[in-house]
Amino acid sequence: MRVYLLEPYSSGSHRQWIDGLEAHSRHEIHPVTHEGQFWKWRLSGGFVTIAEALGQAIEATGPPDLLLASSMLDLAGLLGLARRVVGDTPAAVYFHENQVTYPATGRTRTEAAPAMTNWSSVLAADGAAFNSTFHRDAFFAGLPGLLGAYPDRRHLHLIPAVRERCVVVPVGVDLQRIGPLRERSGPATFLWNHRWDPDKAVGEALAGLLSVAAAGLDFRVVLAGESFVDQAGQHREAIDALGDRVVHLGFLDEAGYREALHAADAVVSTARQEFFGVSVVEAMYAGALPILPDRLVYPERVPAGLEGRCLYRTSRQLTDRLTAVAADPSIARSVSEVVRQSVEQYDWSVVGPQTDAWMESVAGR
Repeated sequence: MRVYLLEPYSSGSHRQWIDGLEAHSRHEIHPVTHEGQFWKWRLSGGFVTIAEALGQAIEATGPPDLLLASSMLDLAGLLGLARRVVGDTPAAVYFHENQVTYPATGRTRTEAAPAMTNWSSVLAADGAAFNSTFHRDAFFAGLPGLLGAYPDRRHLHLIPAVRERCVVVPVGVDLQRIGPLRERSGPATFLWNHRWDPDKAVGEALAGLLSVAAAGLDFRVVLAGESFVDQAGQHREAIDALGDRVVHLGFLDEAGYREALHAADAVVSTARQEFFGVSVVEAMYAGALPILPDRLVYPERVPAGLEGRCLYRTSRQLTDRLTAVAADPSIARSVSEVVRQSVEQYDWSVVGPQTDAWMESVAGR
């Protein structure tokens, strides 16, 4: 099939998704993209200029068999503008994230507009895929509250039929680039490899690590991840208090990142919003024990039987999980192979055929 992949926010995990699908799909993938910036504007207005670019791409390359949009596109708006060039071409939408489950306290109807864009997109699509079971279930659990806040004709009767068109297809991750497991020795190393944004709550991770340090245990910390502003500066006091335990602070290039993955005995998350967790999956493939909140998508990531070592519900439990690994790194190192095997299913070699099968089903192939 000739698939036009419509992505108005081509950055980070969205860009990796495009690259992975191009490399691993058996179909022709033709990306039509915009730069990954100004996300609210991309979500509300990107469909206009993506429609223009799509028309040009079709004129140059040929008609589509399938339109595949990311959840950052107003698909309903695009189909309206592009109807003369796409006709009745099947359309699918892939949800990396959504705005329906964004915390709604005090949210006005104007502020709920991004969530309504997600809803209209899934309504317009012939099929939709979510990157995790948690994500799909959370989206549909949040719809009644979003739609029910409107005065009348609330669309609630449409939800069951829309859900029937939705499946779970994990996002592919290029895990094979990480290489084989390596032996680790010496003090335990903890890795925090997330975006330096408030929803990742790095302060909670630092507080837990400071509690472990206060107990006098020796360990190392790698604080990595992309930062668009000086988020690390907002936590300078806690970082300084960890002293020379912090062996790296800041964004890493690919080679440095792979070294950090292989050095990590445990990968730590304190996220308040997560629908898949690429960075955790990458670290687990390198053998790192995941220490994760018992919420969001994270219970799906933990191998059966390791819940007690990995999941936590309170700050005290987080400190206990960290302390156990710092006191005895073999707690993590002894299960590296089990941890790695549990995430092999997310490599593109597996996910590529799954994504192809889903796209074919939407296109009626």
